[in-house]
Amino acid sequence: MATELNSDFSIPAHADTANMPWQDSPQSGVQRRMLDRIGDEVARATSLVRFEAGAVFPRHVHELGEEFFVLWGVFEDSDDVYPAGTYARHPPGSSHAPWSKRGCVLLVKLRQFDPADDAWVKVNTRSEDGWVPDSHGNRRLALHSFGAESVWAVEVTRQSTPQECPGGAELYVLEGDLQANGQPLATGSWLRLPPGATLSLAPGTQTARVWMKLGDLGAR
Repeated sequence: MATELNSDFSIPAHADTANMPWQDSPQSGVQRRMLDRIGDEVARATSLVRFEAGAVFPRHVHELGEEFFVLWGVFEDSDDVYPAGTYARHPPGSSHAPWSKRGCVLLVKLRQFDPADDAWVKVNTRSEDGWVPDSHGNRRLALHSFGAESVWAVEVTRQSTPQECPGGAELYVLEGDLQANGQPLATGSWLRLPPGATLSLAPGTQTARVWMKLGDLGAR
């Protein structure tokens, strides 16, 4: 029977990942914290994934794509090197054999691409290039867009006006803290809102940087 975790996309889901235990994966030296999941080892999944120093993952194919953000350390594969702060997308049908020499932690989303979205993406969010003011007085960096889906890094220093999210919203707090619809979110917090929700962000005690995805739940 397939594993299901936070699989009802019509209701909000939240996790404070800092207080979640790491679970061993079938691959030695690789652990994970599951956030949402439909399926067993081949699954539509959102997870934190930790590579211990020297861990290697065998070559595998991402039939429906892979999206990840490097939260800590350096992630590598046969094609590239991805230091902390890197956002990347590998399209449907891509393959790789990843490893980490010194260890790393990633936010990973699997099997969630539109099959027609074939873009290879790699963005260094720690560079100042591409950051622009938004209409709320915060700053944001465009990471990817396809159809109704858009992905951003957002720096939150001011209260934002409520934003309608017809295709849902998903947030992960990269650093600092903030409030989303009045709910306090610390570093490592993950939040998913259903289609039709409204989202308003407000600064917390420290400037926050957030990975944010909009629009991709509308067709589910």
